[in-house]
Amino acid sequence: MKKFSLAPIALAILLTGCSASNTDKLPMIADNSEMIQAAQLAADNPFASSWDTPHNIPDFAKIDNAHYMPAFKAAVAAQQLEISAITRNPESATFANTIEAFEYSGNLLDNVSSVFYNLTSAETNDELKALAKKVSPMLSAHSDDLSLNADLFKRVADVYRLKNSLDLTIPQQKLLQDTYIGFVRSGAKLNSSEKDKIRKLNAQLSELTLRFGDNLLAETNSFEVVISKKSDLSGLSKSVIDAAADTAKSRGHAGKWVFTTHRPSITPFITYANNRELRKKLYLGYTNRANNDNEFDNKETLAKIASLRVTKAQLMGYKSHAHFVLEQRVAKTPDAVYELLNKIWPSALAKAKLEVADMQKVVDKEGGKFKIAAWDYAYYAEKIRKARYDIDEEQTRPYFALEATLQGVFHTAQKLYGITVKERTDLPTYHDDVRTFEIFEADGTYIGLFLSDHYVRPGKRGGAWMNSYRKQYNMNGVDSTPIIVNVLNYPRPTASQPTLLTFDQASTLFHEFGHALHGLLSDGKYRSQTGTSVPRDFVEFPSQVMENWMLQPEVLAMFAKHYKTGEVIPQELVNKIQAASKFNQGFATTEYMAATLLDLNWHSLEDSEIRDTASFEQDALKELGLINEITPRYRSTYFAHIFSGGYSAGYYSYIWSDVFGADAFAAFEENGLFDRKTAKAFRDNILSQGGSDNALKLYRQFRGKDAGIEPLLKSRGLTD
Repeated sequence: MKKFSLAPIALAILLTGCSASNTDKLPMIADNSEMIQAAQLAADNPFASSWDTPHNIPDFAKIDNAHYMPAFKAAVAAQQLEISAITRNPESATFANTIEAFEYSGNLLDNVSSVFYNLTSAETNDELKALAKKVSPMLSAHSDDLSLNADLFKRVADVYRLKNSLDLTIPQQKLLQDTYIGFVRSGAKLNSSEKDKIRKLNAQLSELTLRFGDNLLAETNSFEVVISKKSDLSGLSKSVIDAAADTAKSRGHAGKWVFTTHRPSITPFITYANNRELRKKLYLGYTNRANNDNEFDNKETLAKIASLRVTKAQLMGYKSHAHFVLEQRVAKTPDAVYELLNKIWPSALAKAKLEVADMQKVVDKEGGKFKIAAWDYAYYAEKIRKARYDIDEEQTRPYFALEATLQGVFHTAQKLYGITVKERTDLPTYHDDVRTFEIFEADGTYIGLFLSDHYVRPGKRGGAWMNSYRKQYNMNGVDSTPIIVNVLNYPRPTASQPTLLTFDQASTLFHEFGHALHGLLSDGKYRSQTGTSVPRDFVEFPSQVMENWMLQPEVLAMFAKHYKTGEVIPQELVNKIQAASKFNQGFATTEYMAATLLDLNWHSLEDSEIRDTASFEQDALKELGLINEITPRYRSTYFAHIFSGGYSAGYYSYIWSDVFGADAFAAFEENGLFDRKTAKAFRDNILSQGGSDNALKLYRQFRGKDAGIEPLLKSRGLTD
């Protein structure tokens, strides 16, 4: 179902008590004076009117934390007023006065939420976290008020019953279907007692998932390994050492070096540091986050989340949370997911075992008296990569300066879709790190704004993601242009050099911009259908397609230049990168799939018994046959994707989407890397369509066939 808090309408309209559709025919609501008053914001609240800025970008400097709560309260009252206008309409329910009116409701709430939740992810602080704990249950209750509104559902159901006789476009048909099914899946058909239970469950889940994320952020920010002896830095590059010195200074350890569990810090350390004990210490610090029996421990929290999700799913008539979630995905059923994973897992695990055997030979040859452990995997894999392909990541870093790579991403998109990019330095931003770019069509038509936020900092959660401050949509004939943001966690430049990326980090930049293109090139009417509003197991597909260009010599030649000399990356090095691209895929696929199957195990439970987290995880991984040398990409206590994000029972989506991604890129390989006809077909059928039609149908329109698994297995080197 669409998120009730995220649908647009003008505040001026909602304060009259009328919906956006047929406003001249809807009555004023005389007895809602208190609600109308509550929906009005003080003039000095920046959310009270449109932003007086270019492209209507939020004026971040004018927003204080004190503005949020009054704005949220007014926004909730405003949408309640709109819903009241729909339910009290004396006319029979129609697509326009009910389905579209509901879709168009909640504009103020969207405006406030988009700013607030983007900042709680990218630039949070103690005050914002405290506010989130108050806002979350309020919005959960508001969502329940809408989804369990019997009068509203009756009108929606009245329109749905007429669906076969209505002259609707395909997006309208889908909006009607999704709206009706969304109400049903939210509990609209339950009796009053069951609805009360749903409300309580939603409130509890809202609080627990928020707590999970806060605990994880606290643990991630607090752990550090402080190094005093320079000899303990043996094996690390100058850029990594300089970054560690900067981190130490910022954390009050001037003159020393600090490594943390943030990816830009831990990854090079466990890959290159010769000190095995320190690798172990940092690795265990990472893999035991929120699992230390302290105030930030997540074991009990996540077990309760899993239990409550079972209770809610069964209240809705489903066997498990996984069955409930997957009904709305491309996969449809847990069995379909397991079928895909079971095709890949044996090959991936077998490959991983061969990789471990190769690494153990290196240990034995060097005189080591130990068996490969999880904290050794990256270190010895890199040794083998260097020996086998005569390449290591430090050789490639000088050719992937952040700025050059960003321009390479833009140039690739320009060659594919004809778009152009112009940086603006005069627009409001929420942090000095953020850069802002205008995106245009080839003919100069403005498309939208792209914000990039690249550097790691304490107020930012880990990982990389795309989000929107405003989605593209068309309301009552007025186009809303998108404001899209990419947030990453790269190391900051040092005094001696710019930020230099590993090949994987550079690939992530391409990946996230693939998501951004999905939002920027959207061309739909209804906000709940535009951009990345597609099934969760389809949303990663466009971004995974975009990653493929990073491996192409033609693309690398455009931007991969030595940051000091300007020398284009040598073809010999490119050949090595390509040859090494399938290296270590046993590990990469196995650690990912172990996390995927752990997710499915948690969410395929068919009873609400509170599990002991440690035992449950251990048993699940033992059943899989996961080898001790590999830890799942995410262990339960820091598996934010599924316990505080939107991927519960859906972490499989990355590899499911990758099936589409590999198959789609094969079309470009067949027709030409920058074949405009293929790119146009991809834009017209995938990027611009969002969720306005069935995902599989859209893919077939682009590709002319269903996606096959063979290109994926080939791209990962998992075929014989």
